[in-house]
Amino acid sequence: MNGFQTQVNTQPAPAVAGDFCDGNPRAFVDAGPGGLIAGPDGVTVGRFAWWDGAKVDANGAPILVRNSGIGPVTGIVHREQQALITGYLQASGNVIPEGFQMSLMNAGGIWLVNDGDSDVSVGQKAYANYADGKATFANSGAPSTASVTGAIAAATAVVTGSIADDVLTVTAVTSGKLYAGATISGTGVANGTEIIEQIDGTPGGAGTYSVSGSQTVASTEITAHFGTLTVSAVGSGALAVGDVLTGTGVDDDTSIIALGTGTGGTGTYIVKPSQTVSSTTLTVGSNVETKWTAMSAGGPGELIKVSSYPLG
Repeated sequence: MNGFQTQVNTQPAPAVAGDFCDGNPRAFVDAGPGGLIAGPDGVTVGRFAWWDGAKVDANGAPILVRNSGIGPVTGIVHREQQALITGYLQASGNVIPEGFQMSLMNAGGIWLVNDGDSDVSVGQKAYANYADGKATFANSGAPSTASVTGAIAAATAVVTGSIADDVLTVTAVTSGKLYAGATISGTGVANGTEIIEQIDGTPGGAGTYSVSGSQTVASTEITAHFGTLTVSAVGSGALAVGDVLTGTGVDDDTSIIALGTGTGGTGTYIVKPSQTVSSTTLTVGSNVETKWTAMSAGGPGELIKVSSYPLG
């Protein structure tokens, strides 16, 4: 059984990730009557998070929150004993399960873990990893990037399925594979409907999927749209799911949603949205600078005070 104490520290831990670190004014992210709730795979306390505009309530406000996203972060998941221990004999947990209500902070002072590999200095900016919301620290204007040469080809998967409320049921696959993040179309399917996650079934194949709009669609041919990025050369860095792509001819907010044959270097990757881009130099961003500033120093893996109130 895991969880038994294995060491004794000379000083107690100052806090737990997600705790408030000061008494300065705090602000919550405004949410509609249908949210906020933890999205697929749950949400980890003490990390950055984004709300997901693909799924909204009756007032058009985003419902789901994830530790992954694109663009500016929505806020930080603060700790208020809302995480649950769901594993058998699990001693601790820091994840809010999928579907559970939650809130986000967009101002104040909070403890975060330094998930980078270098020491943090007071005044450095906190950066949020697009894939998992983990915090790293660096000077302003220094996001983590990779440089690759690659091309994007529009791609599709064709299945037979029906939709009831916000659940797509796939009964047969004609070609390809479905991915969370792909946009679907077909007779009676609302424009812009996106696959949120697979609920059960064969991965990418027959089974049920959560989609981004409540609707009723009789069994019909449904096409999923995405892009296939083929990386022919890597100039620097490595690629990962969640990374954001920019370059000549690349659509705004293009991101990697799944691995193909590539595992960080040359090979293929699945991206959204669907598009066609000739071979070009691509900048691959893995994190985004936030408004939060380090207010204490610390090494890799240590807790750092961050504040939305800058120095000066």
